[in-house]
Amino acid sequence: MKYDALIIGAGLSGLAAGIRLAMFDRKTLLVEKHVEIGGLNSFYTRKHRTFDVGLHAMTNFSPRGVRSSPLGKLLKQLRIPHEDFRLCEQGVSEIRFPGKSLSFSNEFGLLEQEVAEQFPQQIDGFRRLVEKIRAFDELNLDDHATISSREVVASCVTDPVLMDMIFCPLMYYGNASEGDMDFYQFVIMFKSIFLEGFAKPKGGMPYILNMLKDKFVQLGGEIRMGAPVKAIHTAGEALRAVELEDGEEIEAGCVLSSAGYVETMGLCQPPQADADRHAVGRMSFIESIFVLDREPRDLGFDKSIVFFCTAPRFAYRVPGELIDVTSGVLCAPNNFQYPEPLPEGVLRLTNQASFEHWDRLARSDYRAAKKAERERALNELCKFFPDFRPNVVFLDTFTPKTIRKYTGHLNGAVYGSPHKVKDGVTPVRNLFICGTDQGFLGIIGATLSGISMANRHVLQASRSPIQQAGDVHA
Repeated sequence: MKYDALIIGAGLSGLAAGIRLAMFDRKTLLVEKHVEIGGLNSFYTRKHRTFDVGLHAMTNFSPRGVRSSPLGKLLKQLRIPHEDFRLCEQGVSEIRFPGKSLSFSNEFGLLEQEVAEQFPQQIDGFRRLVEKIRAFDELNLDDHATISSREVVASCVTDPVLMDMIFCPLMYYGNASEGDMDFYQFVIMFKSIFLEGFAKPKGGMPYILNMLKDKFVQLGGEIRMGAPVKAIHTAGEALRAVELEDGEEIEAGCVLSSAGYVETMGLCQPPQADADRHAVGRMSFIESIFVLDREPRDLGFDKSIVFFCTAPRFAYRVPGELIDVTSGVLCAPNNFQYPEPLPEGVLRLTNQASFEHWDRLARSDYRAAKKAERERALNELCKFFPDFRPNVVFLDTFTPKTIRKYTGHLNGAVYGSPHKVKDGVTPVRNLFICGTDQGFLGIIGATLSGISMANRHVLQASRSPIQQAGDVHA
């Protein structure tokens, strides 16, 4: 059977691309290697409890009726009412460094006020930086220029601590590169976190993912779970067929892959020389989830998300050991504005980690290392926060090896390759990239990536110029 389009990966970008294509009657097949949908933003169950993985919250929150925002564009393109996402806004979050802290919320004025109070000599420069960010077109898919964020920020902000405090949340929530990030990605993350803000869907990611899956199927899309791709066969520079692990070959007019650029090119047969020249991502994380016997607020944790650094300077790089305990993200889901309380208290702790060091461990040492590194991270965390360990009733930890296993990303690289392919084009004709390695970041960004690539490479490719003018780019 031949399809108009085949999509690899049932994460947010793959599901969104599928909905967009099925909406316009393209015969679309979505294949997923695992038995659960979601990819980097999936979920799992332990001891009758379901936990989200991936990001702690959705960025890019905007209220109902704001159609020009990334969330507004997403909802319009997928024809989903705002209320169907059931988004619950954050309360107050924080960036906490030694001797300094900046609170922020979904009202940008709070962060601006905090910078003025904590760094009075820097507020004018901070405002100039915000003006540059607002004026920058980060969604121009045809702009391939690389601009150092550190250089742009340093032209406005001169205090190194404030610079680190600005970069910390943006890097943790979307940066594939060590030390610096491309300015267009800095702009995406700054807008999504500080100018728009955080929210969590009632029901977590299972609710959002199943809603998208159901819409795709209702529109006539076909989805196959437990169907890993063995090879993408090409003839010269053109796509020929996709072969699944069971040997079935599927023909499709085009393929949209959310598996990652290097990973996708690695599936091509015969091999594509371009795959060896593309940087492989290395940034990965360890995350521990703690279920508590009471609300986090009752233990002194009243913020929704805290980005922290216990060292004098913030470093974002692959650590030279299993994990870097000197910085991280602490999320308290209970402190989002849910209409009713969550059934249990939860804290989630994330730290930078090295896939290489975890991968070297013998199987017999792996479990002990998880416990030891978790305790080391908690000991460092307690320099800033109360010790909640006596109140933990259940815990679980996943490492870069877990991420590698369940996403297929080389090195367990959560944000993929540091080299993004903004237009989604590969050397193989009719094979395109969406998702993490296309370059739109976060949960909303990943979803918009699928929409944008489906629009650009499938829907617009078959429309007249007049029809194309009416399309909305993500």
